[in-house]
Amino acid sequence: MEINRILWPTDFSANAAHALPYVHTLAAKFGTEIHVLYVLPEYGAWGSSYGEYDESDLDKMRRWEQEMAERHLDEVCNTHLDGCPLFIRHIAVGDPAKEILALAEKEKIDMIVMATKGRQGNHAYGSVAERVTRCACVPVVTVPVPGAA
Repeated sequence: MEINRILWPTDFSANAAHALPYVHTLAAKFGTEIHVLYVLPEYGAWGSSYGEYDESDLDKMRRWEQEMAERHLDEVCNTHLDGCPLFIRHIAVGDPAKEILALAEKEKIDMIVMATKGRQGNHAYGSVAERVTRCACVPVVTVPVPGAA
């Protein structure tokens, strides 16, 4: 088996960061590309929950979220992945599990490495990790989060 591309999906939480040492070690060992993915929420469906809103307000929120994601990706990649041969940043919008699986297919990812849960949820194994593990066509390495119930 050849590993040329590893995908590390992150929500920028401390939980997601638990997978970083594994990503870094695997990338260094196999000389792989690291694809880092952050998935932005889709704000369109939230409008009715928060009353009247203007489309320009949604555009401002999307731009702000995009800028923050880019800044966080730069910080994570430059701080934690500096010794790796190549890291590529990706930002998507939508359902995290679907976007992870879509990027894995599009970029011909050989392995996904992710924490068992991100910033949300009260279970030891999060719904995104569970759906990715169940539906991925490539190996998924899940890294347990210390202290998860």
